Amino acid sequence: MAALQKCVNSSLTGTLASSCLLLLALWVQGGAAVPIGSHCRLDNSDFQQPYITNRTFMLAEEASLADNNTDVRLIGDKLFHGVNAGERCYLMKEVLNFTLEEVLLPQSHRFQPHMQEVVPFLAKLSNRLSQCHIESDDQHIQRNVQMLKDTVKKLGENGEIKAIGELNLLFIALKNACI
Repeated sequence: MAALQKCVNSSLTGTLASSCLLLLALWVQGGAAVPIGSHCRLDNSDFQQPYITNRTFMLAEEASLADNNTDVRLIGDKLFHGVNAGERCYLMKEVLNFTLEEVLLPQSHRFQPHMQEVVPFLAKLSNRLSQCHIESDDQHIQRNVQMLKDTVKKLGENGEIKAIGELNLLFIALKNACI
């Protein structure tokens, strides 16, 4: 009987310890149920740097003034259609990579000096998300990203300016999806 009681006590202690570790992991991650070791995460501190946050929003505002198409929204509900919460950081990684490679770099001569400060910051975030992948099929995400790319391409240079004008929305969406 003593051996059985010791076994039960040991089992309860192990279960309690496991539960405490799980709760601690969830608390550290802000309550998000994410597998430990996930690469689809950014640090909250990345978004709490007043200087770069200010520069990002100033760049977006400056580009918004040059945006003559107010009917189109790139970063909005359509982008997230059919994408569950656990896949949103991956989606935003794809949008960030597109924005860096096909929008900001070709337009890097514009909107100075903010552009030269914001691009390295966004590239750092992209680098941190480089190992971010999802286990399931990502066709629905790629379809949404392709619609965004097609819209920007259809609008031409105005589409690129619109994408820069929505860097504040990209910043907020990255923060919401990846923290």
